[in-house]
Amino acid sequence: MQVPAGDLLKRIVDPSDLKQFKEEELKQVCNELRQYIIDVVSVNGGHFAASLGTVELTVALQYVLNTPYDQLVWDVGHQAYGHKILTGRREQFHTNRIHNGISGFPKRSESVYDTFGVGHSSTSISAALGMAVASQYKGETDRQHVAVIGDGAMTAGLAFEALNHAGIENSNILVILNDNNMSIDPNVGALKEYLTDITTSKPYNRFRDDIATVLTKLSAIGPDAFKIAKKIEKSIKGTLLKRSNFFEALKFRYFGPIDGHDVEHLVKVLKDLRDIPGPKLLHCVTVKGKGYALAEKDQTKWHAPGLFDKITGEIKKTKYDKPQPPKYQDVFGHTIIELAEANPKIMGITPAMPSGSSLNLMMKAMPNRAFDVGIAEQHAVTFSAGLATQGLVPFCNIYSSFMQRAYDQVIHDVAIQKLNVVFCLDRAGIAGADGPTHHGAYDLAFMRCIPNITVSAPMNEEELRNLMYTAQLENMGPFSIRYPRGNGVMVDWRKPFKAIPVGKGRKICDGEDVAIVSIGAIGNEVVKATAQLNDLGYYPAHYDLRFVKPLDAAMLHEVFSKFGCVITVEDGCIEGGMGTALLEFMADNKYLGTNVIRLGIPDAIIEHGEQPELWAECGYDAAAIVAKVQSLDIKCNKHTIAS
Repeated sequence: MQVPAGDLLKRIVDPSDLKQFKEEELKQVCNELRQYIIDVVSVNGGHFAASLGTVELTVALQYVLNTPYDQLVWDVGHQAYGHKILTGRREQFHTNRIHNGISGFPKRSESVYDTFGVGHSSTSISAALGMAVASQYKGETDRQHVAVIGDGAMTAGLAFEALNHAGIENSNILVILNDNNMSIDPNVGALKEYLTDITTSKPYNRFRDDIATVLTKLSAIGPDAFKIAKKIEKSIKGTLLKRSNFFEALKFRYFGPIDGHDVEHLVKVLKDLRDIPGPKLLHCVTVKGKGYALAEKDQTKWHAPGLFDKITGEIKKTKYDKPQPPKYQDVFGHTIIELAEANPKIMGITPAMPSGSSLNLMMKAMPNRAFDVGIAEQHAVTFSAGLATQGLVPFCNIYSSFMQRAYDQVIHDVAIQKLNVVFCLDRAGIAGADGPTHHGAYDLAFMRCIPNITVSAPMNEEELRNLMYTAQLENMGPFSIRYPRGNGVMVDWRKPFKAIPVGKGRKICDGEDVAIVSIGAIGNEVVKATAQLNDLGYYPAHYDLRFVKPLDAAMLHEVFSKFGCVITVEDGCIEGGMGTALLEFMADNKYLGTNVIRLGIPDAIIEHGEQPELWAECGYDAAAIVAKVQSLDIKCNKHTIAS
């Protein structure tokens, strides 16, 4: 659905068009841009509050910089909707996050203004520094390099590593710290407290209004005056804040904090900083959800609210006549509390996703036993390992895609030491509209090759509960449980706990000639397919593997002894995944005459779209499974399947 733009905004096709306006007109541009985001997201959905908070910053940056020659890098990308609208994609913005539409994140293949593809946090400073060093090497000394990073993303180790490197390179890089005290949930940690101290220091705030202007004037006098001014500035900052400035200690020139919603002042400051060489950090204080009162009041709820009435603020949800299955994440959230009430050793850990993982339920019920460690997946895993060395049982809840960032820690700190850390991998498989940076395509493949670890996937909510119960029993060692984004399939899911024998699958239904082996929740698509096939006169068997490590050898011997054709179905990458594990089993046990057909995520980057759309595109939804069985040149229950 197209939404009309305001009088000034409709005149902007690319950032160069911004320069036709006087600085005093930029406030109206900001108002129109903010309203356009509200209008479009309210009817089409998407991330919301973060982009409202960066409207003035976006306009000021595009007004001052000469993009795309000047390199502007956005961290994560939740806050980059204004950037997309101002860089030639306003007419396509209504397709944002929709299948075959534009991406919800900056994407190099989509626009020359998207200098770096993002989705995971905390990459912007590293990327911008690489660009700055490359420009320096090529002699492009007039080129600007700007990384916009939130205070939440700044909690990740990668951001600190980049700052540490950038401080010694003396490259032309500006880091803009967008400080709104939020990521998706409220920020945590010592850095948050440090930034709060800066933003609430009245003497420092009086001083910082003048220091940048003075330094700019002094720098024109000569290098000696500039060096003296820097020493004076550093001394005064340290005195006023009663501590050394963290960023100054890393050899960054620190400016701020300034009001991130005063667009004219932002333009003035950015013009001044453009003329100051070396690594610089501008601290902007913003409000997530700025300009939409409800989003300002409840920033977590309005991070990505879905469709809503922009006038009343009512979030539109589908209404059902009867109870619906819960989200898998909520099953996790309620189940870990039940388990922790019975087992005092259980702890909960998440890297900055308490509401996304539903660990916030445990954080509220048992605040001394549940931890949000910030956007720090590596730390989350090793912190969990440390807990486990003391006899505790940490449930480390990390999105499957984000677990990729902590792979070394899984191997070195957990698996080698055989520690009982339970990895609960949310958003496993196709994740939907967030697209390729968020799809959990690889965890089955990269987990199953690690020694000492159990790798499992429940087919429904009851199995998720039982696998969680099993994982916290004595001497279980490293244990991985993957489950998808979205709702399950069981309304009555609160069943008594039962231990599941590790490495034991189950037969869903018997059949003839064809066996379908699935793992995880995608097995419910196989259930639909077998029902449809039965109506057509075909009767394949269906096995739920449950564990890709260890494999159920007894069940697989039955499968390969009885069936000449085996179809594997997984909501994960085909390369190295569950189907590959069965091929290895088949080869090792010399079942060389079996035809194995693997269905799953192909060896390609899968773009964004709703889960069912992408399952169909990848060829492993119910309809694709039915079509695959029908295409086989075999006989099934005396009915010929046409070739």
